[in-house]
Amino acid sequence: MNKPLNKSTHTVWHRATVTRQRREQKNTHKSVVLWFTGFSGSGKSTLAHAVEERLHQSGLNTFVLDGDNIRHGLCSDLGFSDQDRKENIRRISETAKLLIEAGVITLTAFISPFKAERATARSLMPQGDFIEIYCFCPLTVCEQRDVKGLYKKARLGEILDFTGISSPYEEPENPDLKIDTHQLTLEESVQQVISLLRDRNILPAPAIVHTLMQSTV
Repeated sequence: MNKPLNKSTHTVWHRATVTRQRREQKNTHKSVVLWFTGFSGSGKSTLAHAVEERLHQSGLNTFVLDGDNIRHGLCSDLGFSDQDRKENIRRISETAKLLIEAGVITLTAFISPFKAERATARSLMPQGDFIEIYCFCPLTVCEQRDVKGLYKKARLGEILDFTGISSPYEEPENPDLKIDTHQLTLEESVQQVISLLRDRNILPAPAIVHTLMQSTV
């Protein structure tokens, strides 16, 4: 995923006085990008939104960038060719980068099938700010679920360039977290993500979380 040539040659980066560090201090937690990847039907969106719900109930600042939702707006002009998929991920990566500067725990739920694009997304973020979460679910199970009826259409040739059927998915080799979504319950999967965030010192101290939860009642 090559970064496009900047055609805005007369612009100068403005350094704001309200920095990411000040926003994180105000929020009482660090910002980070949780990048959920996996086949369609692997549970990426379900898990991302469930994690967000848990964090939101604790008073933390969150936002989910969901694959389907983004394609209704920011990326509505893109199809599913390899080139369009790369551009889709580039836009999402830049958006996620802005959100972590805003002090937000950002969760992205995209198939993001290519290793190179995921690696480039990671390279855009400061060290430790990109957490790749591989929602592992065998293609056969995803196809049996076929939550949106997309696999059936892909098998019939009604959808071209469909990941796992007519377009490849390159598995993460060293994800920060691999979750067997076909074996674990949603609650167990959520807990794995929360545990990782605690281990990485992303979340505030438990006493602060408790206070924040009490203030939302």
